[in-house]
Amino acid sequence: MTKRPLTKLIHVGQYAAEVDVELIDADKGWSPYLSLEDAARLDEVRKALRNEDIKRASELARVFELKPVSV
Repeated sequence: MTKRPLTKLIHVGQYAAEVDVELIDADKGWSPYLSLEDAARLDEVRKALRNEDIKRASELARVFELKPVSV
């Protein structure tokens, strides 16, 4: 079993968040997969962004505000 770092991107409305997780590669079963803690963190960041709780999301991830570009 090996672990490798990965940055997952979550986009909700006008916000995006980069969440650092570890992918687990195993010899058996479904692979690669996330740990329960990483999956829960992704869900919590997504929920915080939906509720526009930027402070909470920022505690768990790097949060960005997306703005349209007008030319």
